Amino acid sequence: MLLAERTLDGSWDKRLARGLVAPDAEVDLHGLGLDRAHDRLMASLAQARATGARVLLVIAGKPRPHDEHDQRGNRRGAIRAKLIDWLAAGAHASVIAAIRPAHLRHGGAGAVYVVLRRPSRG
Repeated sequence: MLLAERTLDGSWDKRLARGLVAPDAEVDLHGLGLDRAHDRLMASLAQARATGARVLLVIAGKPRPHDEHDQRGNRRGAIRAKLIDWLAAGAHASVIAAIRPAHLRHGGAGAVYVVLRRPSRG
């Protein structure tokens, strides 16, 4: 099952969609190169897990068409295009309960919520 397709309790989905869940932590990847963005995302997930965070807000920029370039000729939206793959293949994939679009107050189309599973007791 893909990370983005995993389901949450209905109340979680409703609260996220309405912007009623305040993220416990956030990471801004917007404007970074791919390698730095990946490293920062993985470090932020590790820190979120260590502090018991449940919702990480990941700001990656708005999705762009694959052929859209900025004024310097760099492809735009590259981080956003890689984000789901990084999360699915990363060391923290097993603790991700779901990935949901962020509410407008938390970045809208330029961000996603990464909902982490509760830490296992034991």
